[in-house]
Amino acid sequence: MEGTVFAPALEGIKHVKSEQGEILSQPFLDVCKHILPVIDKFGAAMALVKADIGGNISRLESKYTSNSTRFNYLYSLVQVEVETKTAKSSSSCTNGLLWLTRAMDFLVALFQNLLDHEDWSMSQACTDAYTKTLKKWHGWLASSSFTVAMKLAPDRKKFMEVLQGGGDIKTDIQQFCTTFSPLLEENHKFLARFGLDDMKHHEAWILIRSLLMMALASHSNLVWSL
Repeated sequence: MEGTVFAPALEGIKHVKSEQGEILSQPFLDVCKHILPVIDKFGAAMALVKADIGGNISRLESKYTSNSTRFNYLYSLVQVEVETKTAKSSSSCTNGLLWLTRAMDFLVALFQNLLDHEDWSMSQACTDAYTKTLKKWHGWLASSSFTVAMKLAPDRKKFMEVLQGGGDIKTDIQQFCTTFSPLLEENHKFLARFGLDDMKHHEAWILIRSLLMMALASHSNLVWSL
């Protein structure tokens, strides 16, 4: 029987760590990639989030493929930048991992809200998750962009039906949140060791990218429809 849209990610999580318990670069990035089809189901509401996640995956993957042996372990991508004092650059892999982790924090919180608060609308679930995760790292411009995007959130019931496929969607969502959250927490703890867990986006870039992505979403008719 065909599983839910979470099935590939759940399978991938099993292979994220080495026998020594270290997070492997490609398997971790693959799990994040497997969540992109889930984000697609949100339509235009998540265009910004998807672009951010996809861009950071590409940045990290590009560095990994430049020397897959040297960068086999996820944190080696950060360590080399710490040594060369380039970790705080806006284009660094460290910055990419930080924002990828934060975006995934948001999605995990959102998915958990969908399980814990069945009476909430999709917009409520998204806004609460945003407040608990990304909002403190965003300024007024980014927060405003998010508020506008949430007006395009899909109908909750239809969304859950689309995610379900041929499996048990609630069970898969809970399993994903339970097994993926510890990996995200591990990322935060590692970055915090070097004082790299509190960087913020540049607001001007946020505004420009937000306007471009919202325009693209509108032009491409990405608004949710069934």
